[in-house]
Amino acid sequence: MRARYGVPLSITAVTAAGLAYAAGYEVRSFRLRRITVPVLPTGMRPLRVLQVSDIHMVGGQRKKQRWLRSLAGLRPDLVINTGDNLSDPEGVPETLDALGPLMEFPGAYVFGSNDYYGPRLRNPARYLLEKATGRHGLNGNAPVTGVVHNPWEELRDGFDKAGWLNLTNTRGSLEIDGREIAFTGLDDPHIKRDRYAEVAGGPVPDADFSMAVVHAPYLRVLDAFTADAYPLILAGHTHGGQLCIPFYGALVTNCDIDTRRVKGLSTHRAGGHRSFLHVSAGCGTNRYTPVRFACPPEATLLTLVPRD
Repeated sequence: MRARYGVPLSITAVTAAGLAYAAGYEVRSFRLRRITVPVLPTGMRPLRVLQVSDIHMVGGQRKKQRWLRSLAGLRPDLVINTGDNLSDPEGVPETLDALGPLMEFPGAYVFGSNDYYGPRLRNPARYLLEKATGRHGLNGNAPVTGVVHNPWEELRDGFDKAGWLNLTNTRGSLEIDGREIAFTGLDDPHIKRDRYAEVAGGPVPDADFSMAVVHAPYLRVLDAFTADAYPLILAGHTHGGQLCIPFYGALVTNCDIDTRRVKGLSTHRAGGHRSFLHVSAGCGTNRYTPVRFACPPEATLLTLVPRD
């Protein structure tokens, strides 16, 4: 039997089932990934880093909020927030409440475009065109004007009050268990707010370890950090592709990084150096495209260990 306009009923049923799974189950199927990264100097004690990214909080997302609070039970040495916390101008109080237990630990953060600007309602079919055009995908971070301005200052003030380092085109350091951990961060390259010239120069020589932090893993930023010999770069933004094909992977990245490195741990080479790169698939979605397929929402606990 065929549906109207010649579309087989079986295809219609499979499509409906897939959308129901993507929007009704997987988008709320929160996961914790654990990886080990051999990046510390020889003899240094392991460092447990929890990375949260792309929360895209919308009011009333209780399950996401409970899950974020539960992550404090991991008792990480350090929390890194790689941006896009908001997808709702009214979402700041719930975001700060959900992250409250994690803000009891040392932390640092950068912002993404959705922290500054609210997402727009757009045709989801444009997501599929990105592969050919190299432009924007489902996560709604397109650098456009005339959008809603989010109250990012309130989010910044909450993080700062908790003692988290603001790494917006700047450097900073934290003492963690007797070790100096240095950071270099950039504002979001996706909306061209990154200013690498202001932070160039490489890792802090006297620090026990240095890492780089940015929201969107654009190649110009990865090249700069790697050429300056940062051993580790943390980023988010991509949503891991958000809608993936099982056994194939992501179709798009929402930036100029290749799909092979759209999420998880990889390496990057530039200027005669190699850096480890970790891209978080994040734990949220643009409020207008609340679906994930073959790419569950996540946070990552990275255990940094010595290279040798």
